[in-house]
This record gives sequence, structure tokens and C-alpha cells, in this order.
Amino acid sequence: MSAKKTRILLIYTGGTIGMIENPDTKALEPFDFNHLLDNVPKIKMLDFKIDNFQFDVPIDSADMNPAHWGQMAKVIEDNYDDYDGFVILHGTDTMAYTASALSFMLNNLTKPVIITGSQLPIGEVRTDGEENLITALQVAAAKDTDGGPMVREVAILFQNSLLRGNRSTKFSADNFDAFRSSNYPVLANIGLDITYNKDALLRPTKGKEFKVEYLMDTNVTYLDLFPGIQESVVKAVLSIPGLKGVVMKTYGVGNSPSNPWLFDCIRDAVHKGLLVINISQCSNGKVTPMKYSAGVGLAKAGTVSGHDLTSEAAITKMMYLFGMGATAQLAGKYMEKNLHGELTE
Repeated sequence: MSAKKTRILLIYTGGTIGMIENPDTKALEPFDFNHLLDNVPKIKMLDFKIDNFQFDVPIDSADMNPAHWGQMAKVIEDNYDDYDGFVILHGTDTMAYTASALSFMLNNLTKPVIITGSQLPIGEVRTDGEENLITALQVAAAKDTDGGPMVREVAILFQNSLLRGNRSTKFSADNFDAFRSSNYPVLANIGLDITYNKDALLRPTKGKEFKVEYLMDTNVTYLDLFPGIQESVVKAVLSIPGLKGVVMKTYGVGNSPSNPWLFDCIRDAVHKGLLVINISQCSNGKVTPMKYSAGVGLAKAGTVSGHDLTSEAAITKMMYLFGMGATAQLAGKYMEKNLHGELTE
């Protein structure tokens, strides 16, 4: 009796990877993924059962929002028991935001959700899309020694690397190797073989029921510090009506200008119930606020350390926690805790 074929659900949301040139107009248009095998014939060489789900209207990733994340999560939830893994095709501009958001929304995930895309359309002669797609399907189908999925988390597959979704950020608009995970090791290296870094792979607690949390509260924002930032600007951001949380991007290991007015503004906002998270503008490293006096001033004013969170993970985690109904105090507590592999405590 032959073994049961691995089943993968391919979810096409939009983005460059799903474009093909119209022979008449020469414009790039989304192609029908019901004819995927005709467009990418190498997929026929994979011994998997591959089905696809296509968004009615493909989304430019610049237009991505939490409602779209909810649509993706819903497709996964509705098909969770019927498939061994999921591959999401997505535009690159907001891919790291989507990967981070889904990592929080998909609770007790024990199957692979691999997000990939491309810098060139899949219909181009030298596209990176075909290789990324085929490799993502292989990763989604890969098995561990116990017969379960090799990957049991949300990950980004791009060029030569498999990266944890909530540790990733897009760093290049021009290179095929467009994503980095600066504060966490790669989950797998893609070369002649796919070599998994098993020590880096997430291994969720078994026996917990898969559950999707859909509510994401978008009453949050960023505040980037820079030399010469004005008090009026900081006050304007911190007093936005309805605002619940701010991800403040600071210098180095969590430093800021030592202006007393800055600390006073933050202290007043925190006392009024605003959550302010301190993350570094540097792509590599973590916030250690007690190392320098300016960082100490921020901590005393009531900011919470974001440790080594990416900016994408910080903002989506904040949306998730407030969406769950957390108060600023409780959300601040959990922002410092590692929930889904997103930070190093």
C-alpha cells in the first residue's frame, strides 16, 4: 500500500511573484493559480498533493492590513486539519509584518506556514519566484525524524534562507536575497540541500488546541527619535486621540537625547495609560536601557524594554495584545516575554 501523499495548501494573496506579462499589453497582471502547473511545470516533479486558494482580488502588499491577515488566518483555520502545511505567496514590502502578525494570531501552531514571494515576476525568464515557490513547498512538506512536520511555525523562505517570521525584516529592495534575521539564527540554509538548523526550530508544546485570535487593535504607532527632534512633535504623537501604544525607536542599545522635556513627555503619557516600548533603531543587537544614563532616564520615565524585537514584531505584537483586551500594564508585561520565539528574554 502506498504512503499517503503530503497535502499542501498554496494561498495566493498577491504580490510580484504572481504576476505574468500580458502578451498584448505587456503589462504585469496576476495569473490564475488554477493553472499554476502550466506556469511552473517543475511543480509536477514534486510528489505532493497541492491545492490552491486565491484571494478574489490580489493585494499589493503595500495595501496589506489586519483584515487581510484575518483572511489568511481564516483560510488556515478552515483547512488546518486537511493539510500538512501551508505556503503563502505574498508581496515583499510588508511580508515581515504579515509573518510577525500571523505568528501571534495562530496560537498553538504545529504545522508549517511558509511565506514566500519574489523580487521578479514568476513569468520572467530569470525570476527568483520559481525557485522560492518550489523550495517553500518542499519546506512545507518536510518531515522530522518523528514523522511530524520539520517546521512548526510561521517562517519566511527567501533565496538561500528560511527565517523565523517574527525575527525577519526586509533589508533590500534590489537584491534577490532581500530578508535578514539579524538577532536569530536562520532556520535552514538553502543550497544544494536544505540544511535545517534543528536547534533553532520552534517546538511548540504538544496537546494544545490550535486556535486563531483575530482581533488586532491598530491604535498604535511608531515614534522615531532623531537628533533635533522637537518637543512639539513628541507631544503630538503621544497625545493622538485613542492611542494605546507607541513603539519608540531609539539609538543603539536604547538611548535617547537626555533632554528633560523628553522624559517628562513620556512620563506624563505613561501615567495617562499609554504603553511605550523602547526598541533599537539598529537592526542587530538589543535594548539594554540601564547601560547609559539616557537609557536609564527612559526606563525611569516608564518605557518598557523591547529587548531584541524587530520593529515589525513589536508593532504587530502590540496590536495582538491590545486586541486580546490587555491593559497597557498587562501588555507591557507581555511585550517583554517571549510568546512565539520573537525575542530573547
